[in-house]
Amino acid sequence: MDGTGLHSLPFCILGGRGARRSLHSQGNQIFLQSMALINKILALNTGSSSIKFSLYEIGEAERLVFTGSLSRIGSSGSMFFVRDAQGKTLVSESVTAQHHDAASQYLFSWIASQGEVFKPDAVGHRIVHGGPLYSLPQCVTPELIASLETMTPYAPEHLPQAINAVKYIAKLFPETLQVTCFDTSFHSTMPPLARLYALPESIRREGVQRYGFHGLSYEYILLELRRQQGLQVLQKKMIFAHLGHGASMAALKNGKSIETTMGFSPAGGLMMSTRTGDLDPGVILFLLQQDKMTPAAIKEMVNRRSGLLGVSGITDDMRELLDAEKSDDRAREAVALFCYQARKYIGALSTVLGGLDTLVFTGGIGEHSPEIRSRICTDLEFLGVRIDEEKNRRNSSLISPENSHVEIRIMRTNEELMIARHTMSMLKK
Repeated sequence: MDGTGLHSLPFCILGGRGARRSLHSQGNQIFLQSMALINKILALNTGSSSIKFSLYEIGEAERLVFTGSLSRIGSSGSMFFVRDAQGKTLVSESVTAQHHDAASQYLFSWIASQGEVFKPDAVGHRIVHGGPLYSLPQCVTPELIASLETMTPYAPEHLPQAINAVKYIAKLFPETLQVTCFDTSFHSTMPPLARLYALPESIRREGVQRYGFHGLSYEYILLELRRQQGLQVLQKKMIFAHLGHGASMAALKNGKSIETTMGFSPAGGLMMSTRTGDLDPGVILFLLQQDKMTPAAIKEMVNRRSGLLGVSGITDDMRELLDAEKSDDRAREAVALFCYQARKYIGALSTVLGGLDTLVFTGGIGEHSPEIRSRICTDLEFLGVRIDEEKNRRNSSLISPENSHVEIRIMRTNEELMIARHTMSMLKK
């Protein structure tokens, strides 16, 4: 083999530490008693410039052991931090991680150094793109890896890095089950018309269609709403707004995604921290035909130099932009454009839904910025959207007035826990 450790990847049928049983007899009867044990599940969320990770113990309950990230991969000032379930910092240090290989080696070596007590029974990975082939979690096999490698053109900023993490785990823990969880899966319920691009059939046959992303985040939010409110929540017309470094919205009807803002790639839809969002194809053609930029330079511009950073020219951090907007016109324009586009998409998704009952804000900006939530909801009263500003300032879970037609909620998402749950389900199989 190629030395990656893929030859020793396990089959998907495992007993694991969660399958121990005991036999005892009573009279002439023999009982098979299943002992509920705890499994350690490592959830990995590999992004274009970061790796987030969480270790959970899952038995009858779900318990976080530790969580952390290695950020700013490929930039100066890469940071590695780990904290426990109570939020106590266990590790916080600067590291050298000029590429994902170095980041993976550092992170997974640290996990291995923690000893047998933290060795995972299974590892789950967020895979940003399932392409036309995958809409359910998959056990990692050499064949799956080979298939994913052929799909890297669908998400060149994310897939190679995630595959790299899978290979490192295979070398470090060769007998450990690995599971891939696809961020596009949640949107596989979208109607065929919503997935369609107005392109020739020959191109569409290559898998060029609208997929949607942030699916693990949306799935977690939906399950939490169902846990809190019961099955009746599935009857509501809902918009989930995941607003963070990446930003998107999804429209849900009957508990299923029927439309979303992102399309073929995570660069589409809303403007984001450094990504353009939707862009007239003519802009790309202009830049190519006029020899203004190479394809590689356009890729860099679309993904890393646009969005809030591109408009403001100073930062991609919404908090910094809000602080600067009083004295900086470009900062003010970046914030205004973000809120304008978000408001526009809420209107469009409400039209697709045929109304709106619930609006949920999540993600770093959605959860923590009262000012942005308030500006987005301004002038949406015609949809029944109204904010209680006092509740909004307090970051209350429900920020709409009691008599409001549309309930507006703030909910903390947890993609890593969703990965762990899917991985645990596969381990049980």
